[in-house]
Amino acid sequence: MLTLTQALVDQIVAHARKDHPDEACGVVAGPAGSDRPERFIPMLNAAMSPTFYEFDSGDLFKLYRDMDDRDEEPVVIYHSHTATEAYPSRTDISYANEPGAHYVLVSTADTDDAGPFQFRSFRIVEGEVTEEEVKVVGAY
Repeated sequence: MLTLTQALVDQIVAHARKDHPDEACGVVAGPAGSDRPERFIPMLNAAMSPTFYEFDSGDLFKLYRDMDDRDEEPVVIYHSHTATEAYPSRTDISYANEPGAHYVLVSTADTDDAGPFQFRSFRIVEGEVTEEEVKVVGAY
């Protein structure tokens, strides 16, 4: 189960809506070994595509160095789908290389700034996708 604050959910959804019609992507870092997402880090989709996301390699390198300096790890890796449901694509699955991370997908398909959205979380380990419950709390 993924537990995260309403504030983090709101930030992820706002980023997905802001970058629409391109896919948005980012990370929520947390203390190493805690499984507690705390620090919202929106990233630039280097692909600038409505059907694909890609972290800029230089930005990703800086992010991992920063997380290492702070004794953090990526607890959540998120991105949006702009025209399909919030479920990992074959490409998403093939690029999932953090077995301890929660992979959050937000679908902005058929939505506007105030409309409904899908917000789902998955574990992706060695190509196997398992959906998990998302628990939203006010604070930890």
